[in-house]
Order: sequence, then C-alpha cells, then structure tokens
Amino acid sequence: MRTQRSHLAFLLLSSFALLAVCSAQERKNYVVHLEPRDDGSTDSVEEWHRSFLPEATLDSAGDGGPRIIHSYSHVLSGFAARLTEAEAESLRSKEGCLRLYPEEFLPLATTHSPGFLGLHLGKDGFWSRSGFGRGVVIGLLDTGILPSHPSFGDAGLPPPPKKWKGTCEFRSIAGGGCNNKVIGARAFGSAAVNNTAPPVDDAGHGTHTASTAAGNFVQNADVRGNAHGTASGMAPHAHLAIYKVCARSRCSIMDIIAGLDAAVKDGVDVLSFSISATDGAQFNYDLIAVATFKAMEHGIFVSAAAGNDGPVAGTIRNGAPWMLTVAAGTTDRTIRTTVRLGNGQEFDGESLFQPRNNTAGRQLPIVFPGRNGDPDARDCSTLVEAEVRGKVVLCESRSIGEHVEQGQMVSAYGGAGMILMNKAAEGYTTFADAHVLPASHVSYAAGSKIAAYVKSTPKPTATITFRGTVMGSSPAPSVAFFSSRGPNKASPGILKPDITGPGMNILAAWAPSEMHPEFVDDVSLTFFMESGTSMSTPHLSGIAAIIKSLHPTWSPAAIKSAIMTSSSTADHAGVPIKDEQYRRASFYSMGAGYVNPSRAVDPGLVYDLGTNEYIAYLCGLGLGDDGVKEITGRRIACAKLKAITEAELNYPSLVVKLLSQPITVRRTVTNVGRANSVYTAVVDMPKGVSVVVRPPMLRFSRVNEKQSFTVTVRWNGQPAVAGAEGNLKWVSNEHVVRSPIVIPPAKAVA
Repeated sequence: MRTQRSHLAFLLLSSFALLAVCSAQERKNYVVHLEPRDDGSTDSVEEWHRSFLPEATLDSAGDGGPRIIHSYSHVLSGFAARLTEAEAESLRSKEGCLRLYPEEFLPLATTHSPGFLGLHLGKDGFWSRSGFGRGVVIGLLDTGILPSHPSFGDAGLPPPPKKWKGTCEFRSIAGGGCNNKVIGARAFGSAAVNNTAPPVDDAGHGTHTASTAAGNFVQNADVRGNAHGTASGMAPHAHLAIYKVCARSRCSIMDIIAGLDAAVKDGVDVLSFSISATDGAQFNYDLIAVATFKAMEHGIFVSAAAGNDGPVAGTIRNGAPWMLTVAAGTTDRTIRTTVRLGNGQEFDGESLFQPRNNTAGRQLPIVFPGRNGDPDARDCSTLVEAEVRGKVVLCESRSIGEHVEQGQMVSAYGGAGMILMNKAAEGYTTFADAHVLPASHVSYAAGSKIAAYVKSTPKPTATITFRGTVMGSSPAPSVAFFSSRGPNKASPGILKPDITGPGMNILAAWAPSEMHPEFVDDVSLTFFMESGTSMSTPHLSGIAAIIKSLHPTWSPAAIKSAIMTSSSTADHAGVPIKDEQYRRASFYSMGAGYVNPSRAVDPGLVYDLGTNEYIAYLCGLGLGDDGVKEITGRRIACAKLKAITEAELNYPSLVVKLLSQPITVRRTVTNVGRANSVYTAVVDMPKGVSVVVRPPMLRFSRVNEKQSFTVTVRWNGQPAVAGAEGNLKWVSNEHVVRSPIVIPPAKAVA
C-alpha cells in the first residue's frame, strides 16, 4: 500500500512538473518593436529580425508554426513572432528592443450618400469636375472583398499609376479578380487561414466599406426593393488596394501592422481604417498610432473610425492627431414604418422588412413582456409562448447587431410582429434592419409612449404599416447615439472626433458570408444596409481621395484641414445639428461638423503640419525621449527642442483648458485660394468668453503664402463650470474657414 501511494505521489509530482514545463514553454504572439537599424549591416531585414531570436528555435515555434510571423519595415521597425514568456523577457532586455506588445484583437468598428453630401452627376456637377478621384489609390484594411461584385468593375478607369508596386492574390476566383479598379489584394497571417487563401471577404464588412469609399457606378441597386437608385462610392474612379487583416471580424494587431506596412510599401495615397484601436492608450503604447505616424510621414492620408462606444464621453478610438477620426451621422433617407395603436396614436420607425402585401389596418394584440421590470423579458431574451403567440411584441433594444436576433426570438415563440424600442441613451437613432418578421424600430420617446399605452388598457392593440423609402426626413443630419465621443483620453487638448460623415443605414455592396447565415441563400442580396463609424470612415476616405486627385501636392494635414474647416454645423433645415437626443450636438460628439465635400476641395486656407511639429507636440505631451522615439523612430532629445502644448499644435480646431488666466496660442494658415485675397476674423463665442485675434485681418498676395496670427481666450468674469464652445471664422469674399474653439468642462473626462 505504501509503495502504491509512493508511486501515485511520484506520478502526480511528475505530472505537475510536466505541466510546469509545458506552461513555461507555452508560446504567445507578440509584436516586437525595434530601434531602426543604423549599423550599416548588409543583412536583409528578415535576417536582422531573426538575429533577435534564440538560435535553437529560429525556424519553428515547436508546434509546426513559423517563429517569425511578419517582418515590418515601413510603418514599424520590428516583427511579429511566437515567443515563450522567458524568450519575451529575454528580448525585452536586448539592446535595440524598444517594446513588446502582446497580440490583441481589435473589433471592426450607398445610393443616397453622394447626393446627400452634394455630389452630383452631369458635366456641371462638382463630382464630374473633380474627376471622381481618378488616379488615387485607396488602401482598405478590412475583411477583404467579393471581387466579382459589380461595384468593383473597372469601366471607365485608367490603368494603375506607375508608382504602384502592389500585388494581387486573387487567383482563380470565379467571376472576379484584380483589374483597373481593384489593383491589389493581399491577405495576412491569421486572416489568410492558410498560405494560399485569397483575400476574399468572409464577413461582408470589407466589401461594404470598400464600395462606400470607391465603388464604381452600379445602376438599379436596392436592398429588397428599398432605397432604389444608382450606387457608387465617394470616389468611384479611384483605385482600390485591398488588405485583408481580419478573419470573420477578428482583427489581429499583428496582421493589421503587416497590412499597414504593405500598404505604405505598395504606394497607396489614402488609408481607410474601419477598425477600433485601443481605447485611450498613450500613443507610444498604441501600435496603430505608431504605424500611422509613419504612414503620415510617407504622405499618406489616414481616415479612421472613431469607434462605436457612444454616447459615453471619453470613448474615442484612433485619436492621434495625424489621423482623421470620423464620427457617424444620419442622412435624410428612412425606410419607414408606422406603428398605429388602438387609441389612434401613430409613431414612425424603420425596418428593411417591407412586405409587398401590406396588411395595415388589422389591429393585433400587443404585449410588453418587460412591463414588470425584468431586464431579460424587457429585451425579449426570455419569452413565454402562450403570452406572445399571434401578438405584436414590444422589446427594448439590445446592442448594435443584435436587433435581428431579437426578432428571430419573437418569431420562434410565435409572435406576429415586433416593435423595437430604444433605451433612453439611444434617443432617436433608429436602424433599418433586415428583420425576419414585421417589425418597426422606434425611438425611446415613441417606445415609452407605446409601453405606457400597453399598461393603460386591458386589451391593447397595434398594427404596423410599411411605407418604403421616404426621403427628406428631418432633422438631418444628426449624430448617431453609438458614435464615440470626446474628450480624447490620450491627448485631451486635441479635439476628437475630427469630423462626422454618413454612418446610418448606408447602402453599399455586400458579400454573403457565414457571419450572416440568414442571408447566405439570398442570391438577390448584392447590396445591404449597415451602420457604424465603420461606414462613415470610408465616406471620408473617398472624399480625401477626391481632394488628393485635385491637389496632389497637399500634405495629409492640409487635406484634413480642408475637410474640417469647410464642414457644416447646420443641418439641411439650417438649424444647428442635433445629437441622438435631438439636443444641439457638441463638438465632442460631431468634431468640427458634418462633412461638406464640395467646399472641402476649395477651402481657401489650410492649417498645415509636418513631422517636426508633431515631434514638438509629442515632447509636450510628456512621453519622454524614449516614448517619442517609439512613435517617430528617431532619437529625440526633448530637452533640446522647443516643446509645445496641445493647444499650440497648428491644428484646425482649438481646445483651451482655460482657468482664471487668459491663454494665447499661435496658428499659421497657408493660402490655397486666390493669389490676392483678404480674410477677416469673425468670432462666435458665448458672452462669458472673450476671444481676441491678432491681427484681425490677413492679406495674401500669392498662392501658398503663409501668415500667422494669435488667439487670446479669457473668461469674462467667473469661469463657467460647464465650459463653452464657439468658432473662429476667417471670412473672405469667397470662403469661410471655420475652426471650432472648445473650452472643456471643469470635470471633463481625461
């Protein structure tokens, strides 16, 4: 017995020892950030990267996978590799290693958009005169595309520009591949599944965003009979380069950096990035910020999603000032439904489920499972068949993307229809979702009244009328509730988001996928509606491409300035743009305003920026020499530079952390309008704030002439706890160049 126990103890100890060894040898993926090489070595980049790994296991990770997954050289000096914890710790102490970043997965954050934004066809239309973005290459980092989709046809497009160095991995794809529209396509790492997998869209997201940015003209587009018209992207004659860095909506940071690296090497002009970066991370800890800094240095414009974490303050993603951070807003098109209650009250809503045989007028019993406060019943996560069969069911909305599932639940339990009501924070933002049963998505205000009616009578009834596509809805545009808000945690003194674009119920090309099994068998579904800052971002990418095609020498900062200073703060009715609660939208929700492309191509003046200004700004952020080196790749001695505060960066907007003492900042503008022009400063601020501009008038005698001015901001009396917002406008006979001025609240999110 004693011998058996000793043997058992030995086995247990051996097992624990083996587990300890296996645990110690467990490998994880890391991005290894290195100092740029300046030793004059003739070794290849890959050989140099391999020199940092243990010699005994250079080629294999021990489980059949490669040790080095990606080598980076353009947006980052470094590589991605599989390492044990001991190896990672050893690498951290090696000379030349700046930082190791563990692998993380980042989330993925039209027939009417062009017209709503003032882009019109015809020989006298702005769109035609702009050349539709001809000759510009837009790089899309996303889930790939469906190459056979008609939006990616190349009718009317020239061959790729001579500078193009990219490759195409569409091999033997039935019905499509690379052409003069899609001039490059690659898949990376985990997104490739295997070494021969092409960059075909497996989620629908990449096809949608690519066609929004630069899809060619496709006539007779619609979604199940709704929103009929000619579909196109913002820059329909721009070229597309596709970088599949996400597989089934999972986006590895290793693959994203590999895609960015390839895009810079290939020669893209604009990068469209509809992926959410790390929330509020200091820029030298944010690999997206590091990589896009290098893209900016190569003259590449980066349009990035603000994120879908609104309306909570301080939720901005992709907040580095060298990126254009894009918020999401509505348009004036709705796919309308009308709920009529038994008491005669009517409430408008939205739904892509628009049955041809409209049975309006037949009142059905309506039930609200959550009337007693059970949260699972309130959002229809739990239902009792006997209570809902044959009835219209009122459900409170869950998160974005789950609305169709809620309808499926109601249908599975025998419900005849669904009214989806917003939560209080979601306000008036409603989605046109492809429901599986008669449904209407209504605002919180409408839903509250419907719920009150259900509780008020023993036999409540309702019917849903389907009205199809309705144009001219108001207010429009407004800011969508989910669009992430400032302040910018990583740099509160830089206003983010920068701009708002169309991001609600956007019709664009679609690829059937396993991510949406309910639509796989619908071969007629070649276009679809999606919402999110993922959708607003490619709108701005395409608009940037149009500006780039007309002004090829403009820097990314000049293009950003043109977009921001020409934007609109008034909706189509001429009143201030509203947020999801129909209150006046703040600059922290919409950025400078809603994009106005026809004005952006001729802004008059621009606020330009380059690497040296950004370095001075980064030193002023207090990142230290090492932190600045991690971002810029340069050995920087901040003590020897003239560091600047965030407010002093020559940005097109101004955030002033104003206490009792006045603050004066300097700005410089470049004349890109008429040679001989005069601009006068006009300030629009609340009465409690004084703003003095010196000089109050700018006179230009030539194009590209630069002039500087100062802005002094002070409180008139006691500082306002709530902060303040307003505008500085430089006004000429032909232009209004507007910059937001924001004084943050005393307790702004930091």
